[in-house]
Amino acid sequence: MLTIPADLHPDCVPLAFLLGTWVGVGVVGYPTIEERRFGQEVTFSHSGKPVLEYSSRSWLLDDEGNRVSVSAQEQGYWRPQPDGEIEVLLAHPTGFAEVWVGRVDGARVELVTDVVARTRTAKEVTAGHRLYGLVDGDLLWAYDMAA
Repeated sequence: MLTIPADLHPDCVPLAFLLGTWVGVGVVGYPTIEERRFGQEVTFSHSGKPVLEYSSRSWLLDDEGNRVSVSAQEQGYWRPQPDGEIEVLLAHPTGFAEVWVGRVDGARVELVTDVVARTRTAKEVTAGHRLYGLVDGDLLWAYDMAA
């Protein structure tokens, strides 16, 4: 059962299903890298303001499921809008930042990139698509990146 914190800003109530720390494993695949298993920890928190704070860290796993190395990190803010739209701002230590836009639909959020800004030394990320959803008490997500 979902518990909505009493001090959660009303604009964030549609995103209450995301609150907490989520840990899981998945598979990363991209044309320029070998398919690998990875682990990830994602945290959504709030401060009573009309925004959720977001932190994600992932690491590559060996064949036994042990952490090998950090593979990605991102920090950001999820800004729900009263009309069901959402704006997400993410920053990456590899030199790029993104503005995502999308929609909240029940316990599902779909996002596409609106803006990608990068330093001259960052890899050339040009666009992305993300889907988050709560399924049987687990947070599932998919991420497609154009680089």
